[in-house]
Amino acid sequence: MAHGFFLTDNPWLLLPAAEGGPVQERSLGTALLEAHEFGDLVVELPTQRPAVFRQVLLPTLLDALGRPADEREWMRWFSAGRWTPEQRLKLTDYLDAHRDLFDLFSPVQPFGQVAGLRNTKGETKNAGLIVATAATGNNVPLFASRTEGDSFSLTPSQAAHWLVHTQCWDTAAIKTGAVGDPKAKAGKTTGNPTGPLGQMGVTLLVGRTLFETLLLNIPVGAAPTSADLPQWRRREPADPCSAGTSQWQERSPEGLLDLWTWQSRRIRLFPEKTDEGVRVTRVMVAAGDRMPHTPETEPHTMWRVEPTGGRSPGRSRAEASTPRRPLRLQPGKAAWRGLDALLAPERQSRDAGEKTSGFATSKLLDQAGALSPDLGEAYPLRVELSGVSYGNQSAVIDDVMFDALPLPLAALDADSDVRSALLEVAEQAEQLATAVNHLSGDLRRALGTEPIPWDKGQRPGELVLHALDPLVRRLLIGIRGVAELERIEAGQLAWEQLAWRRSWEVADRLLQAVPIGAFVGRSVSQEGKPERTHRVSLAEASFLKRRAEILHRAAAARRNGPTPDSE
Repeated sequence: MAHGFFLTDNPWLLLPAAEGGPVQERSLGTALLEAHEFGDLVVELPTQRPAVFRQVLLPTLLDALGRPADEREWMRWFSAGRWTPEQRLKLTDYLDAHRDLFDLFSPVQPFGQVAGLRNTKGETKNAGLIVATAATGNNVPLFASRTEGDSFSLTPSQAAHWLVHTQCWDTAAIKTGAVGDPKAKAGKTTGNPTGPLGQMGVTLLVGRTLFETLLLNIPVGAAPTSADLPQWRRREPADPCSAGTSQWQERSPEGLLDLWTWQSRRIRLFPEKTDEGVRVTRVMVAAGDRMPHTPETEPHTMWRVEPTGGRSPGRSRAEASTPRRPLRLQPGKAAWRGLDALLAPERQSRDAGEKTSGFATSKLLDQAGALSPDLGEAYPLRVELSGVSYGNQSAVIDDVMFDALPLPLAALDADSDVRSALLEVAEQAEQLATAVNHLSGDLRRALGTEPIPWDKGQRPGELVLHALDPLVRRLLIGIRGVAELERIEAGQLAWEQLAWRRSWEVADRLLQAVPIGAFVGRSVSQEGKPERTHRVSLAEASFLKRRAEILHRAAAARRNGPTPDSE
């Protein structure tokens, strides 16, 4: 029985009004045509947002309207604040002409799937297989409330979100072998990599409205070539790059449309009629197309520029032939701690040395930086970073990472005082964490024990970074639109004075926990070196000296006048 669900017409995207108000489900057509009326896309899991943008919203827009040829044309589009009547007509005509290709449950060309996909035994799996937060097989998320035995019943809206999420972020390892896949053996396909977004940290730019967010994520440039098509227009079996058959290829994307709608899996959803309406309870996920590496045209990632002196240890020859590779996010690390990469403009990327890596920011952030004089330095740009940490040979999801950062546009100018100030603040925070870790190590030596290894357990420096996190974010918002050096310096002084107290609060807790015996100290002799004494007073004095060196503005202010805190 057919159960049509057209993404163009049926509501499935959760969107609030731009000026606030209740969140409501909207169709793709409404979301695109009235994008200026809506705020940020609401999703169940943060990693769904880049998946929906890249697999549906952005390629539909790009395929219908093309892309701005240069930054001047991009600014004309952006300044209008909404689509022109001509652009609305193009969008409407496109959605009408391709409506049938956006049917999630079409028996002929289901969106993002392969009609009739099956294995030799005709088996299907629980719909939880495509839900990243569900326990399936070896993938058992921490604190999951469901087990693999629980049945999943996905609404068409939920199924659409998890479908595109799977194409972007699916785990690696063995996949079901599909009938018609010549590379399947014994009913399985091995060697599958993760979804393409799982191999990088995704950098999504967010504006004040959905309209602005869409444009902020479209790079300027030449129109797509005739070979660069979204997956819904690559369905003919005779097409060597067809996404409509169970056969898959290892190849490079033809362009942005191909890249954004990359079909890393061959999937089939099985809808059924229930008392609650149409639901997806069973699925099949098979091997899909493979990229040899992330292309340098990828606009949604920051890059690590490889050392110029040859292959890095642990890198294969194939990897070494690629001078740049996507920068991954690190679990538990706030986005502002990676400002050196985030603020490394393409035009002036941090060069790699013979033995040291360099950085380059994403093409979209680089573009936003070039447009900052037109956007205005007070523009409230937000950068969302998302990623997935995989475990056990990338066959399970260990952690989903997400952070949103208010980013002053002036910071994207390599010569700006704002950029220098923010990089200094991030470095100071890291140095304070290191200083507290050294304090902890010295106190443990005074007790006769060894310091906590850097790769084991939680070191107290992490508590410092946690305490400083809201202060850095407050500074990022407060420094937006500020150009005068005096005001920037005043902001840095205020930051240092708050950081002075917060870092001491963590250090003081360590000192208060030390037993009296450690105050006597302990002398350690090492062969060929003079005897060294470790005691609490020396550890504290060393920390206070290091803190004053790091927070030099706050230290100078304390020397030159009274301060409100007694420490």
